[in-house]
Amino acid sequence: MTNANTTNPNFPEYDWNEKHKSYIISSFYWGYVLTQFPGGYLSRRFGSKIVMLGSTLCSAICSLLTPFLIPIGGWKAYCAIRIVMGLAQGAMFPAIHQHLGKWSPKSERNLLGVVSHSGTDCGVVLAMGVSGLIASSSLGWPGISYISAGTCLTWCLIWFFFGYNNAPSARLITREELLYIETDLKREENFHNKDIPVPWAAIFTSVPFLSLLVVRCAQAWGYTTLQAEIPSYMAGVLNMNIKSNALFSALPYVTMWLLSYVYLIVSDIVLTKGLTTLTVLRKVCNTIALWIPAAVMVGIGFLDEEQKTLAIVLMTLNVGLNAGATIGSTLNTIDLSSNHAGVLMGITNTIANFVPIVTPLLVGVIVTNEHDRSLWQTVFIISASIFFAGNLVYILGGSAVTQPWDAPDFMRKDNVEYADNSMKAHHHEITADILKPEAITYSLNSSRPHTVEYPNAPYKGNMYFASPSNGNSSSVEKVGNTNHAFVLEEKDDLKTILDGETKDKDENPRK
Repeated sequence: MTNANTTNPNFPEYDWNEKHKSYIISSFYWGYVLTQFPGGYLSRRFGSKIVMLGSTLCSAICSLLTPFLIPIGGWKAYCAIRIVMGLAQGAMFPAIHQHLGKWSPKSERNLLGVVSHSGTDCGVVLAMGVSGLIASSSLGWPGISYISAGTCLTWCLIWFFFGYNNAPSARLITREELLYIETDLKREENFHNKDIPVPWAAIFTSVPFLSLLVVRCAQAWGYTTLQAEIPSYMAGVLNMNIKSNALFSALPYVTMWLLSYVYLIVSDIVLTKGLTTLTVLRKVCNTIALWIPAAVMVGIGFLDEEQKTLAIVLMTLNVGLNAGATIGSTLNTIDLSSNHAGVLMGITNTIANFVPIVTPLLVGVIVTNEHDRSLWQTVFIISASIFFAGNLVYILGGSAVTQPWDAPDFMRKDNVEYADNSMKAHHHEITADILKPEAITYSLNSSRPHTVEYPNAPYKGNMYFASPSNGNSSSVEKVGNTNHAFVLEEKDDLKTILDGETKDKDENPRK
């Protein structure tokens, strides 16, 4: 489009300067950042299917119109198209997370999440690999838009007929799979027909969510540096223009795509063998994804022209290792609340996507001479520090445990009081026998399972345990949408019911 040497000369070439090109590139994000939160809310309100369908369909239409509008309006028309495309695609990731929250059992959450997110890296690699070939073919540069639009429309057609908002609405799902998904996610009957209010106050005072928000902003800052500023440094200081080399440009994304599956395989083995908890796993993956690139980022700033190969290896490794952030923190929105995952993703992505706007501005202020190594070193140290601090906050405050405010009845006036912010939550493994509507079978820590019976209170929903800050081991439990609350006290391997008409069926109780 802007280089006659790489496109079919039979199609018009546009002599846009660097300022115009920067407007075109950034204009997508002007729209993208605005629809993150609305996308999450709309997905929750109307279902993720229609939001994802509308997002992709609008992108396809914009892509089809591009070759026709550019000759009329030039770079300004191209900017307008990309703003609309950004508005459409901004709703996509919140909708995906809302969809994953409805469909992904905990044991498969990493798999489904990684496959979904790795599609972005795969798309970048494919686009870089084939765009040049298409532009130089008889289709010319407009062919890139036509093929992109055709791909989107094909997906829309498949999604329209085979996509469903939740498991109960799917026509082709087996009963076994339906029970597996709904049981794993603790869904009660008619759950998907309920209008669940968003607990805004609880969300914005939740330490795990605020920790996630901090680390996602740090991730956005560091990744922008890895993606955009390091190549600029390599061009200015190391005299390497990797952006003009398709192989060098695509290599980091190929590595990121492949390593995302390495993270997935290792994580699956670790969780299957019970070597650690999901919370610890997420924090370890995120630490690898942020702290190692932080250290390497600083090291790149000390390389000279004679170490170009090492610079490319380190840059590729840095971007690739950052793939661990998907399992490390991106999917954490679903852990905290599968019911509000789209809203959480919308909030974090809205705030985090302002970072790529700020980062280049700061770099422009610091790097007054792109050939001055010391100025770039300052940029890298700042970015590495943000990477380090953001992940540290996540380590200290993050959690992969479902939060109390995820409960469908959390906002109801007759709801039982949950643990407040002064409590330190201790969440334990609970097993529920849904085939016995009159009982709960539970185990705490290493205790043997035993059953508590209670009338007319079938197990519906999650149970939450918390130890108050005063150190007592009492807990408050909310069972489903009933109003029956139990205060439980841990004694060796037993829990004694202190309040409520219940009967412990343990055969050998200890006094």
